[in-house]
Amino acid sequence: LAILAPAAAARLTTPAVALLLTAYLGMQLAYCVSLKHVLVVDLVVVTTGFLMRAMAGGLALGIPLSRWFLITTGFGALFMVAAKRYSEAVQLAGSAGATRVLLTEYTTGYLRFVWQLAAGVAVLGYCLWALEEGGVPHPGVLPWRQLSVVAFILAVLRYAVFADRGTAGEPEEVVLGDRALALIGLAWLGMYALAVAGW
Repeated sequence: LAILAPAAAARLTTPAVALLLTAYLGMQLAYCVSLKHVLVVDLVVVTTGFLMRAMAGGLALGIPLSRWFLITTGFGALFMVAAKRYSEAVQLAGSAGATRVLLTEYTTGYLRFVWQLAAGVAVLGYCLWALEEGGVPHPGVLPWRQLSVVAFILAVLRYAVFADRGTAGEPEEVVLGDRALALIGLAWLGMYALAVAGW
């Protein structure tokens, strides 16, 4: 699969996608072998993996990747990764023998700082994108793109509740299992769709 995926990407999409997939596979191999044991680098590698997957999707579909998309996606991923590590550290506190060695090297204060910083930068990046005066504005009923900032911030704040409690160890369970977060996500999706449609 490691050989077939880049080969298929080179044939079906562009060389850039194949190159990105190859770099992703190399990074994941390095992570499994050694980088997951290196303080801070493990956070960066996991975050970069999320960002590279998002970039591969955009490149494969021919969608331009704006700087705001990259900033928001990258720091949004760092927010979730650091919140996951924080939750693992909180839940496994006092049972060092049962944890991964790297978790004992992080302090909960440091991990809290990282996820809070990442959340702030992700929100700022999204706001700058939503308020940017680029392209031809659509004469819609309401400024849906700008209003989507509210839903985005609410989603970050809602997820931060779980991160702060130390219960964000399984991000997919938080996102799929919390009804309020799902409703906020649907509201954001609706506003974004209305903005794209120019209503």
